[in-house]
Amino acid sequence: MHTRTLGQGLEVSAVGLGAMGMSMSYGPNPGDRDAMIGVLRGAVDLGVTFVDTAEVYGPYVNEELVGEALAPVRDQVVVATKFGWHIEDGAMAGLDSRPEQIRRVAEASLRRLRTDVIDLFYQHRVDPDVPIEDVAGTVGELVAEGKVRHLGLSEAGAATIRRAHAVHPVTAVQSEYSLWTRDPEPEVLPTLAELGIGFVPFSPLGKGFLTGTVDATTTFAPDDIRQRVPRFTAENRTANEALVAHVRALADARGGTPGQVALAWLLAQQPWVVPIPGTRRIERVRENADATALALSADDVADLDALASRVGVAGNRYNDAGMGMVGR
Repeated sequence: MHTRTLGQGLEVSAVGLGAMGMSMSYGPNPGDRDAMIGVLRGAVDLGVTFVDTAEVYGPYVNEELVGEALAPVRDQVVVATKFGWHIEDGAMAGLDSRPEQIRRVAEASLRRLRTDVIDLFYQHRVDPDVPIEDVAGTVGELVAEGKVRHLGLSEAGAATIRRAHAVHPVTAVQSEYSLWTRDPEPEVLPTLAELGIGFVPFSPLGKGFLTGTVDATTTFAPDDIRQRVPRFTAENRTANEALVAHVRALADARGGTPGQVALAWLLAQQPWVVPIPGTRRIERVRENADATALALSADDVADLDALASRVGVAGNRYNDAGMGMVGR
């Protein structure tokens, strides 16, 4: 595994690991906590040094899992977590990025992660009731106090990124980005290139769809978030199969898997792009890590660049409420 550099000189593995699914969102939660600890530690053995979590995943239990798993190798990894939600009765109950809330979350996350410092602290969603300057300033204070190393933003719009960066340097922006979700391309990616900020695509495998393991016949558990995603209705999965078929054909030609092609395409976009695919299985961590060795030609990349517009993508990536929280 080679490394890449996000903003402010933060060096991480070229492919990271999103830990959310180890505690929530994709069907029944794993019953074997030790197995998930094994996956996290096995990922580090494979060279994955960038792990993403958040207080709201669970809530709280994902940070506890990551903290326990990575405690023996804490000096080898970059751990990212997030603030910005009001959590009530174990559920998200609106946004809250007030300075006092940011501080409360930081202290609690430090305890759960069993660490003295949060490497990368993202605002999970932009809070329209709190000026982004106040958010960046508060995280900047936590950096000065040695409790946080780097500021990040998630699903922020270009103007907000600029305003935050003017107060305290933004190291990374995290947003959904993949072969079928291209929202960051018109404004966000050029802004990051100009300001020297890294980009961390989440759901780089399209919540599993781009691996070719999900189709119109797939049945999701009641607690699987894809039940609520318009793009994952049976009708839209049927319509989107043409995109995956093209990726699968290219993967066969290049001796890889569809998921590896999807990740290799992301890695080819910019040297400061670091995807964080999630999984519960060490063999998938290995497959994702090996995407760094899959060679795509310039023609391959150009072909994939145009794929979504050529074949079309059916359905939004979030429901209306979710879409209202992105790009602010």
